Amino acid sequence: MDITDSVVVITGASSGIGAATARAASRAGARVVLAARREDRISALASELDRAVAVRCDVTDQVQVQSLVRATLDAFERIDVLVNNAGQGLQARTEQVALDDFRALLELNLVAPLAMMQAVLPAMRHQHSGRIINVSSGTTFADIPGTGAYVATKIALERLSAISRRELDGSGITVSTLIPFATSTEFLASIRAGRADAEEMTAGADFDSPEQVADAILRLIRTGEARMDLVPAEYGGTR
Repeated sequence: MDITDSVVVITGASSGIGAATARAASRAGARVVLAARREDRISALASELDRAVAVRCDVTDQVQVQSLVRATLDAFERIDVLVNNAGQGLQARTEQVALDDFRALLELNLVAPLAMMQAVLPAMRHQHSGRIINVSSGTTFADIPGTGAYVATKIALERLSAISRRELDGSGITVSTLIPFATSTEFLASIRAGRADAEEMTAGADFDSPEQVADAILRLIRTGEARMDLVPAEYGGTR
């Protein structure tokens, strides 16, 4: 897909990978829709970019998801790309995971991406084209104690992506999965539980920049590849 003049909807666009992807897509000539709960941040970012709009959206709220899609179509009359980036972490051993925390994590990391996909697919089917990029996590490559609840949501998202891709074969719409490695974002600061444990686990790690991840997302938009990981080979990845 040619990114120039395409309409790219990005969730979790207020910081980190989402904000970097918005900037990269805008530089590539896309029209960008920034979705996040922190309206002040996405409004400020939209003012920096050419042909960008900000829409406050909690992706776990179905009414707000539908409003996001309507606002995008009102502004640009089409939806070419969805980047499902919004998500949250949780660090706790299995017997210590609070079930309410896990339910909230499932809502944000798995149910919300599905809701977003369902919301944009009618427009993409009408166009006979579209790209959906679901952002997973390199933690799915290892059995690290304390990551079970989080990894479960991301593994499920990866399978949802792969099966959706096959279901949409021949429609002109592709679903792709991006698997970043450790990335320098606000992720640890916003972790739902176990922040101290997560910070200890990642101490001394070499972090990728959000811009590196954004470049990979743009590559998936252009190529429609099924899956890409940024995980180093020594951890089982392809980099």
